[in-house]
Amino acid sequence: MESQRTVAVFGAYGHTGRFVVAELRSRGLTPVLVGRDADKLHAFAAEHPGLPVRQASADDPAALDAALAGAAAVINAAGPFAHTAGPVIEAALRAEIPYVDVAAEVEAVVDIFTQYGERARTAGALVVPSVAFFGGLGDLLATAALGAADKAEQVNIAYALSSWHPTDGTRASTVVSRGRRDSRRLVYRDGALALVTDSAPESTWSFPDPIGSRDVVGEFTTADSVTIPRHLGAGEINTYMTVDAVKDVLAPDANSPQPVDELGRSEQTFLVDVTVRADGEQRRVVARGQDIYAISAPLAVEAVERILAGQVKAAGVVSVGEAFDAREFLAALAPELQVEYGG
Repeated sequence: MESQRTVAVFGAYGHTGRFVVAELRSRGLTPVLVGRDADKLHAFAAEHPGLPVRQASADDPAALDAALAGAAAVINAAGPFAHTAGPVIEAALRAEIPYVDVAAEVEAVVDIFTQYGERARTAGALVVPSVAFFGGLGDLLATAALGAADKAEQVNIAYALSSWHPTDGTRASTVVSRGRRDSRRLVYRDGALALVTDSAPESTWSFPDPIGSRDVVGEFTTADSVTIPRHLGAGEINTYMTVDAVKDVLAPDANSPQPVDELGRSEQTFLVDVTVRADGEQRRVVARGQDIYAISAPLAVEAVERILAGQVKAAGVVSVGEAFDAREFLAALAPELQVEYGG
């Protein structure tokens, strides 16, 4: 097992973790299957004979150290990240390897930047959270749209999902986030995150064809409102989600995603419409693809490959748009992700 091509995947048997493992293998990297539940871990390992298997839970530092031993990097795909990110980052720092995760929990991503920024920078370590559909993709798109401009004055991100069937991980993370918010909404206003008690605004957004004009929920705050201000200086970030998708994910009887192709992706399609205002001009970039959970895998694995190849622009705790050349990164995700640049 070549250590420089070996990547530990914490939460390997989870919904997104399975996509990460498959993506690593498709690129010639060797995943180390790591997870908390021994039965689920070994059942998943039976589908991938020959791969290293290491049981570890977030509350067992010695087991995490053993799980990461010999790995060149670790991808954390196990939520809730409010519970797992800290322990896995600590293990990565002890092992002196880079850490990447697919966290979409806004508060958990804030915690990572706040609690580990100085330590990681001082140690020369690399921690890249939220390299996923929420948090990473919008950051990359906004960074690519900004181009050579020094600072974004305003960033708008509008999501159109054909449907949204939440995974068990999404449900668990939602419970944790709701507990922290105490019946309030988390919004990005006046250049900062804040908890408010008013209702989310609704409006319409004109998406590119074939979607067209759709009703959207405003202030649909995602981890992009943490990652983007880190380096683009945007004082105004507006996020929108199609109303039907919000109804889907909040439905008490919502079904989990069901695979419809050989990659295990669901039938869900997405369009992310990003506009950035800078230097008095508006720039637009649009991304299209299938399955918001599945697309997180090539995002995370592309980040790891670039880190291992030394193609990273920053150290410490950094967002994906801050760490890499955004346009090159997005181009590397084709054909799973189609990106179009406009005016």
